[in-house]
Amino acid sequence: MLQSELWRELDATSREGSRIALKLETKGLILREKELYEGRWTYRLFPKRKPASLNSIIDSPCLMCPNDPRCGAWSPISPNECPRLTAWILGEDQPETEISGED
Repeated sequence: MLQSELWRELDATSREGSRIALKLETKGLILREKELYEGRWTYRLFPKRKPASLNSIIDSPCLMCPNDPRCGAWSPISPNECPRLTAWILGEDQPETEISGED
């Protein structure tokens, strides 16, 4: 995406768009490359993708869930309605019996 397209999409001024792009670059979220476009110098913005880390999902309840073989988006057991997964995403530490609904 061109930097000029960014500030137009954001309904911002050229100055504001430049500042936004610089902040994103400083935070390591984008890469800016100078480019001549239609006779004017501008920057092309590229997203920097951070490599996925196994640590981000290592504690996921899905990895050891007994319902894994029966779980799916359109199955009776679904990640969309899973209390264990929801609690993990929200960072809630709840006892296993409370999450599964058992007494």
